[in-house]
Formats: sequence, C-alpha cells, structure tokens
Amino acid sequence: MRPDIFPGATFPDYELRDHRNQPRRLSKLQGDDPLILTLMRGHFCPKDRQQLYGLVEFCQKIDVGYARLVTITTDSLLEVNELRSGVGAHWTFLHDPSREVARDLDIAEYTDTMHNPMIPYTIVLKPGLVIHKIYNGYWYWGRPTIHELHIDLREITAEIRPDYAIDTPELRARWEAGDRSSFWPYGKSLAEIFTDAD
Repeated sequence: MRPDIFPGATFPDYELRDHRNQPRRLSKLQGDDPLILTLMRGHFCPKDRQQLYGLVEFCQKIDVGYARLVTITTDSLLEVNELRSGVGAHWTFLHDPSREVARDLDIAEYTDTMHNPMIPYTIVLKPGLVIHKIYNGYWYWGRPTIHELHIDLREITAEIRPDYAIDTPELRARWEAGDRSSFWPYGKSLAEIFTDAD
C-alpha cells in the first residue's frame, strides 16, 4: 500500500463502472455515511467468497444503521455479476479489470502471476472518504470480522451523528425549541440521502 494511505488520510475518489456497467464515483456512493470498502481479488478466490458471505448477512445491519458497503474487484463485467449473484450480494460492486486501483495504490499481488489480482484490503471510511481503519486481507485472518466492523461503524457513527446520544438535556431542548438541525436526517430529504444508494 502506498505510504500516504493511512488512518486519518483521505482515500482516493475513484470512478469505476459498476455491475450494471454505469460509471460510479466512490464519494457519491458514500454520501454522508460511513463506508466499508472491500478491495478483492475476485470471483476465483475462495477467501473473497467467504468474506462476502459474511457481509451478505451483515449488510442488513449496515442498511438499517445508515452506512454503506462497496466492493471493488479486478473482475470483468460478466465475472463481477456472477460473483455478486453467486453470493447473494445486493450492494454496489465496481469492476476494475484494467487494475487501475491496484496500480495506483501499489497493491498488485505480485505473487499471483496467473490472475494478476490486487492484495485484498478492507478499508473503513468516515464521510469524505477519510480513512478510519485499514485491514490487509492477504491472509484470510487479516480480514476484519463482522464484530470488528460493527465496532468501527459504532465509533464512526458516534463521532459523526450529532444525535448519537439523543438523551442529553441539550438535544431535548433543541427538539422542544423546534430546532431539527441536530436530528437525522439533518435537514435533508430522503431523496437526497438515498440518491446513490443501490
């Protein structure tokens, strides 16, 4: 991983084509929510599939917790759709068969000359693509557990949501005074919030 990618830094705002072959930008997919970004080898990797199976179940919690999940693979459009369907995933998959992300982040998996994948990483991002946590998944046990991701999302949510501790006297006073600016959806319409949700 290149040296400027670390917790507290801003992750690159890549634009890649999704599983419908539409161009999508990470910042638009993230919106104002926490984002779990998985960078994966692709359809051929059993470790990726195991991680994806866990994320399929966890995704229901991600949805109700107002967070986002995006996967980037080095697969072709056909392969990314077969992978997505095969594991039962419904979130956005981006495909990068030209290995743009792998080259830019310096994460080409040079030990695999057959598939030319990227080293798998899971990156948890605060809004604005600010890096909260980085997990190197070259070995399967380096990948985050669902419990670890839950803790990461809890920490970010507590930091970014003004109404996380809704039972404070200050928040109740704002509510009773008619000030809704500190309460979800923070003055936005639902259309604005879910425009780029998949």
